[in-house]
Amino acid sequence: MKPSVEEQRNNPLHGLSTETLLTELVEHYGWKILYAAMRFHCFKVNPSVAGSVKFLKKTEWARIKLENFYLSRFKRMPKARESEFDLAPRERGFSLHIVPREPMELTIESIELSQAKAASAHKEHSQRKRDDREFNRHSRGASKHPYRDNSQGNRGGSSERPKDRRANKEKSDEAPYDPNNPWNT
Repeated sequence: MKPSVEEQRNNPLHGLSTETLLTELVEHYGWKILYAAMRFHCFKVNPSVAGSVKFLKKTEWARIKLENFYLSRFKRMPKARESEFDLAPRERGFSLHIVPREPMELTIESIELSQAKAASAHKEHSQRKRDDREFNRHSRGASKHPYRDNSQGNRGGSSERPKDRRANKEKSDEAPYDPNNPWNT
């Protein structure tokens, strides 16, 4: 759902050039803070507004990441609504009663702590998803080995795999296998 014209006008990115956006961020936070938050090479090695704008105009994912940072940290606007989650930051709208607030004060340490928390939350979420998949696979009666065909069950017909392959041989007139007899005669 596209935001209305009024909502779009309330988006702090509406009509803002990438160069102006970056200049505001650099003046407030500086290149070191921006590099710590974004991890863009152009923010670390010989940083300049012109060089960074060139990179951002060529690289859509980087521009979107910077625009999200601008909205969430610098203007402190609310997160995207569920209906707008897939929209680029410039396409989102904010109702007229929502106004930008003072920029968030950031340090390299606070950014690293925030990134560590996000990484930990992502790791926990991923582990939960893996655990759920494993549980669902076992609850459906699937094998622990995803490539093994268990339609016929185990070879021996029992639910447990035999410890010795010779136990699956058909009974014959042979003497049973004796582990104490090295010649088995």
